[in-house]
Amino acid sequence: MNIKIVPALLIVSLPTLASAADHVSVKATNKLQVPRASQTIEISGKDLEPLSTNLNLIHVKDSNGKEVLCQAVDTDFNELHTPSVVIFQTDFAPGETKSFTLTAGKKRTYKLEDFKAYGRFVRERFDDFAWENDLIAHRTFGTGLITWKGEPLTSSSIDIWSKRVSGMVIDKWYMVDNYHVDTGEGCDDYTSGATRGDGGSGLWVNDQLVVPINFMNSRVLAAGPIRVLFELDFPAFDAGETKINETLRVSLDAGSQLDHYVAMFKGGSGPMTAAVGLKKVRGEQKDFIAEQGTLTSWEPMEKKMGMQGVAAIVDTKTLQKQAEDKDNNLLLVKTDANGTISYWAGFAWDRVGKITDQDAWKKYVGDFAKGLASPIEVSVSAE
Repeated sequence: MNIKIVPALLIVSLPTLASAADHVSVKATNKLQVPRASQTIEISGKDLEPLSTNLNLIHVKDSNGKEVLCQAVDTDFNELHTPSVVIFQTDFAPGETKSFTLTAGKKRTYKLEDFKAYGRFVRERFDDFAWENDLIAHRTFGTGLITWKGEPLTSSSIDIWSKRVSGMVIDKWYMVDNYHVDTGEGCDDYTSGATRGDGGSGLWVNDQLVVPINFMNSRVLAAGPIRVLFELDFPAFDAGETKINETLRVSLDAGSQLDHYVAMFKGGSGPMTAAVGLKKVRGEQKDFIAEQGTLTSWEPMEKKMGMQGVAAIVDTKTLQKQAEDKDNNLLLVKTDANGTISYWAGFAWDRVGKITDQDAWKKYVGDFAKGLASPIEVSVSAE
């Protein structure tokens, strides 16, 4: 399996387009003989220049002429914050090929009900960053929480917010400030503390885990309606005799139980050993499948609110071994020469009714890993 270091779920291979066109045709093929829902198709802005250099003007229609929700995404946080790709989603039957037409028109506008992914920095909660899609929600913690007298916390963990509705809940839950109680939409029933939580990263130095403290800066590159994408900068931390700075890029697309993380560790010389972690929970049923690069756990919720699955997926070509410390189950991964790793992590709650037991969770994660190894094949032509 070869997980590319890009925020998109799908890898796109595009030919060079002509210099002028009134529309662009896209053909997308599922090469696996399994159904695949909510697959994200990503088209480079360079390949849409025959239509427009303003990607907010691009519209997508399916083969029946029906408008498909799309989003322009800034992937490099350039000075003008201009988008560099257009994304949209579709479902595939086994082996199915679909066709789409892209044109330029009026600037797209979105309705509240269009949003299936969202995230923001939450200053009113003393430095949270929270994000969600239609299936899951998370938060992580800024440096303001370290000295907050109300609930001080020093941690770069990934927290879980268990939601059971498809609509966006982050703003509502913070507004009401009662998110530890389930009033029908779900709640915060997970204590990540100083563990890695659900997919936090770090380095493995002298046979032990070393991690940064809370993030100090955040940047939002995209906030829906299909993808939320942002970056977190962490203060330098000690990794043996070396000071390391970490930047974590986080991406979550609609319809996915798993986030995509790209952790960039700066300051070391050559490849390092990184760690991706899942918090240990009493009563967990853990499974590690090396040939898939997957680590899964099926475990009880803290307040006896059912069961949840957590998981991490790494590139098998960089996977070294499965390890653990007193707080975390870990996957150890060799970084590239620039100190970067790419991985996926996420969760599912049985009370949502979609994934209700350990076997279903393992199958979901295994199928996800197969999808990463066989991305949707996309071709583009200008006419």
